[in-house]
Amino acid sequence: MSRIFLGAFGQPGHAFPMLALGRALVARGHEVTFETWARWGAHVEAAGMRFVAAPEYPTFPTVKDPIKPYQAVVYATGFTREAMRAVSPDVVVHDILTLAPAMAGELLGLPVATLIPHVYPVGAPGLPPYAFGARLPRTGLGRRMWGRFEPLMLAGLRRGRAELNATRERLGLGRVARLHGGLSTRLVLVGTLPQLEYPRDWPAHVHVVGPLIWEPPYQPVAPPPGDEPLVLVAPSTAQDPDQVLLRAAVAGLAGQPVRVLATWNRRRPPEPIAPGANTRVVEWISYAQTMPGCALVILHAGHGTMVRALTSGAPVLAIPHSGDMAENAARADWAGVGARLPWRLVSPLGVRLAVARVLGDAGMRARAAELAAWAGDHDGPARASELVEQLAAAG
Repeated sequence: MSRIFLGAFGQPGHAFPMLALGRALVARGHEVTFETWARWGAHVEAAGMRFVAAPEYPTFPTVKDPIKPYQAVVYATGFTREAMRAVSPDVVVHDILTLAPAMAGELLGLPVATLIPHVYPVGAPGLPPYAFGARLPRTGLGRRMWGRFEPLMLAGLRRGRAELNATRERLGLGRVARLHGGLSTRLVLVGTLPQLEYPRDWPAHVHVVGPLIWEPPYQPVAPPPGDEPLVLVAPSTAQDPDQVLLRAAVAGLAGQPVRVLATWNRRRPPEPIAPGANTRVVEWISYAQTMPGCALVILHAGHGTMVRALTSGAPVLAIPHSGDMAENAARADWAGVGARLPWRLVSPLGVRLAVARVLGDAGMRARAAELAAWAGDHDGPARASELVEQLAAAG
């Protein structure tokens, strides 16, 4: 048995994959401590882990919360180091957005692993820059075109490295020369489907383990009655505050030969939504219970929701809003498991036409089924747990 310390940012897209890993580690007999936001404390303890409430701060500075990301790391590292000392872990696993556990682990001389709960963000020659939302180029000309962006991307990475090294110096740690200095050099776990990763030469310490999926328990929610294909509308829990996607989908699919189950995910629309006779709009649903019965999932393309749909065998209509959603939408399009609709085209008509395209494409359904079959044969949390155990044993 090992003592393992986990640390993750508190947004669902980061806390949930780490919670899935922690639950798998507990099932394998390990003693796990998980530091994340207080809102998940009861779920962490229900999964058999010790919970530590992490200092909470936004991903990016705001007028209300002006603390800069690396200032927050310095502040949080002292707190996290004391939490680690209390449990004396054998290994630390930190989320890509949560550097305090990595810094604290390094200060204490512990082996540290990084969990990336989405596609691998590190660039490679010939690939479009991460988060641009561009597909893999098919020609040498396309690869050369993206190569022109390399100086700009390198400049940004160097600025990030300078900020990181300034933070490390404030904590008494040495400077790093590598550009992605926040990632472990010993073990990086990439929690996505390998079918969504562009071909590349993978470093030996980087492992695409498959999705790490967890969700809070919730009671079953019945879809509208009938035999027509079931379309789920699953908007982001963090973006699109006006619920533009939700309103366009409900209006666009009213009267169509489909059943629509739509959720506002506890982010009530600013104006009431009047569903059609074929539509049910609810506050919340369990994706695990609902998605396996869906013919299509409409989403903003947050990674967690997208891979839950694909591992359930449902193709996706990705309508990216911000952040890495454009990248995820591009990967689904490239893998042939869904279509994407640009944000500027979000309207009832735009959604209706895009839904008809996906539902009429047997190839997308077949490829989504292939990804579901792969996920059924490959347990992401179990594989990630094995690799963490190996790191702990190596010391």
